[in-house]
Amino acid sequence: MEKFDIGIIGGGPAGYSSALYALSKGKTVVLFEKDEVGGTCLNRGCIPTKAFLHIADSYANLSTLGKLGISCENVSLDFTKAVEYKNNVVSKLRRGLELSLKAVNIVHEKAEIISENVIRANGTDYECSEIIIATGSKPKEIKGLEFDHKYILSSDDILNLTELPKSILIVGSGAIGVEWSRILSAFGVKVTVVELADRLCPLADWEVSKRIERQFKMKKIKTYLSNSVKTIENKVVTLQSGETLTPDCILVAVGREIVKPENTFGAKVIGDASRGIMLAHYAISQAKELVLDIPFNKDIVPSVIYGNPEIAWVGKVSKSKEDDANYKTSVFPITALGKAHCDNSIDGFIKILSKDNKIEGASIVSPEASSLIQQITIAMTNDLSVDDLKKVCLAHPTYSEGIMESLMKL
Repeated sequence: MEKFDIGIIGGGPAGYSSALYALSKGKTVVLFEKDEVGGTCLNRGCIPTKAFLHIADSYANLSTLGKLGISCENVSLDFTKAVEYKNNVVSKLRRGLELSLKAVNIVHEKAEIISENVIRANGTDYECSEIIIATGSKPKEIKGLEFDHKYILSSDDILNLTELPKSILIVGSGAIGVEWSRILSAFGVKVTVVELADRLCPLADWEVSKRIERQFKMKKIKTYLSNSVKTIENKVVTLQSGETLTPDCILVAVGREIVKPENTFGAKVIGDASRGIMLAHYAISQAKELVLDIPFNKDIVPSVIYGNPEIAWVGKVSKSKEDDANYKTSVFPITALGKAHCDNSIDGFIKILSKDNKIEGASIVSPEASSLIQQITIAMTNDLSVDDLKKVCLAHPTYSEGIMESLMKL
């Protein structure tokens, strides 16, 4: 029986990060991954989706170049090449990850914990002083919208399309739903979104939801709020409200559910399987905390929705206009920034919620929002006061100035 210091089941962000951190401490590691290393994030989620978003944004931006004095004629999208680009990005990053894990014994088999210190895979037993479970999650299925992988698609299936549909119904408007609405709309697909809540992206600030709704209207993305799919018969979709739709396919984007081994024998569970926040960076921070004993604040975890403009938030958000009264609130429009006008990207705002001279949360709709939110996250994590942050000198012209301008209104 082979012996290792640490055995890890699952090769996604939580699993491979645990392996790399363990290696840095001189531990011997065996990692079990029945598929490709990188997990959902690298192979079927974050990375391939962002590659498509880059293509979509680049394609959509061509229509604005005339205003900049740049003439583009006969521009078209070759979806086959777009898929090839996406696949190449994933393959390149996976190869890099595999190279960084070369000192790890990787077993590409389904693994099962059979005792407190033994993992079995393909008939072979591995003795491990410590076992970490990082088995991740899978697309959530709901009654009446079970995946057939042809007409009713999961977020995995949508990445495997070889040709674009003419129309699609997207059920759910969280990060997955919004990002795929943006991608497919830019590619010329007629997009319809159905959301059970009374606003799009219900986990975000109410002003973020309003802005997404406005952007969707501009992109001619039809939305049905406080609604759901009632029946599907012969590819005719009837909503609870009575409207009928005839999309070429349906993307079910209602979240994810955990994948967890039946037998855990007290092993540590991290990543999506831990029932925590299902974000790759949360999983990586869990690995850092477990293996390196570097704790992090579970209440200060940023969320990002990619596309143009980016959307990000961290900490508290106001679920309604009335909720704003619980905080000292400032909202700064991106259109007031010189950098935004130079970039011809003036849509968005920076909203900061504070209480007792401390930031409670922030929501950003802006180019570079995924980077801007990190500044707020660092400030909150280190408990910096609003007055302390006002002392910082930020470069001009930048989008970061918007954060300072918003702080100055508090």
